[in-house]
Amino acid sequence: MSDLDGLPTDDATIRALDRRHVFHSWSAQALIDPLPIASAEGSYFTDYEGRRYLDFSSQLVNANLGYSHPRMVAAIAEYARRFTTLSPTFANDARSEAARLIAEIAPGSLNQVFFTNAGAEANENAFRIARLHTGRPKILATYRSYHGATHGSIAATGDPRRWGTEPMAMPGVVHFWGPYPYRSPFFSDSPEQESERALAHLRDTIMVEGAGTIAGIVLEPVVGTNGILVPPPGYLAGVRALCDEFGIVLISDEVMAGFGRCGEWFAVDHWGVVPDLITFAKGVNSGYVPLGGVVISDEIAATFAERAYPGGLTYSGHPLACASAVASIRIFTDEGILEHVRTLGEQVVGPELEKLAARHPSVGEVRGLGLFWALELVRDRATREPLVPFNAGGAAAAPMNEFAAACKQGGLWPFTHFNRTHVVPPLTVTADELHEGFAVLDAALDVADRHCTGA
Repeated sequence: MSDLDGLPTDDATIRALDRRHVFHSWSAQALIDPLPIASAEGSYFTDYEGRRYLDFSSQLVNANLGYSHPRMVAAIAEYARRFTTLSPTFANDARSEAARLIAEIAPGSLNQVFFTNAGAEANENAFRIARLHTGRPKILATYRSYHGATHGSIAATGDPRRWGTEPMAMPGVVHFWGPYPYRSPFFSDSPEQESERALAHLRDTIMVEGAGTIAGIVLEPVVGTNGILVPPPGYLAGVRALCDEFGIVLISDEVMAGFGRCGEWFAVDHWGVVPDLITFAKGVNSGYVPLGGVVISDEIAATFAERAYPGGLTYSGHPLACASAVASIRIFTDEGILEHVRTLGEQVVGPELEKLAARHPSVGEVRGLGLFWALELVRDRATREPLVPFNAGGAAAAPMNEFAAACKQGGLWPFTHFNRTHVVPPLTVTADELHEGFAVLDAALDVADRHCTGA
């Protein structure tokens, strides 16, 4: 007999219990009806009616090794037989090894890891570390960003999810505009010139805010939920140079873009840029057990050599989570995950999405790298009018809702945000599975095309 005997096993019961007792994030509770999921394996999950969905969202872009990877499951089970939990005040083999492996793959002299439970807490602590290290109060962040839902992380977030916490969000956050070649006022036919214009804007922001008041600049090296925005050449290096010039801590939020999503351990590796702090979560262990953290440079870590760091979490460096991170990094290496992602991105995803764009007038732009891609959907390619307005809701959001419904009807679970659909499957996805998903996207884009006013 199992202690899990008696769990509900039918769709109707699970839905009823969910409605009665579960309070969901980012939702009007009476207006949602979450789909109960019975099982998941590889790139697919299955509902209680037996319908299987190919996951092009990796849940929340975190299931990088897919579902129920046998080595991950075995590692967690093995470690649980020896350790279930341990205070962060003790040293622990799994925690120490996870930190060593993360430091080993991090660029430059980022050699220490402060573990958290998730990405929001990682960013929260990164801001605190930067402020204490510099003695300055302000954090600069981009408008097209998401950094988490804790007090400081949501304040740094640039998208509308920030609005609900204002004006009581963490003070000292200043937002600026990053490059967005498809829509940015920095646009130029020369990507290098676009970088120069965006960097000039950031320099002006630093000037008017006062460089001596700015502790850190946080950015997603490839913007995630807010567009899969790949920076033009020279931009990240330019931000690094500005931080060096003014003594500002550069914080790279790699919660979504890191751990192979862009084909490298960390997205900044594409451009050879070394931040002062890297925040991570999600892909470090594919969400099998909650884990996040901050990778800290030697220079910043030295600030706290004789001075206590005023922060901590009960579950910082949870042994089961760290054991799963150790297993995950070893799987990445043994199974050639990074090489697999780069190959699929260059040879399958990019070319196939360009073919979809050629067939569908609703596709305004294709962009991405690795297994981190977006289709920007529009009503008119000439004017670039979005398929739905910014932060659309209700009837205004209908075209994207219809598109998403068509994907699900075809057995594909999409990741949609505003007027975009993202292609962010597990990093273990196969070429055949990608082609299966693209066939569904092809049909669903016919739905989006009906809303086009121009070709």
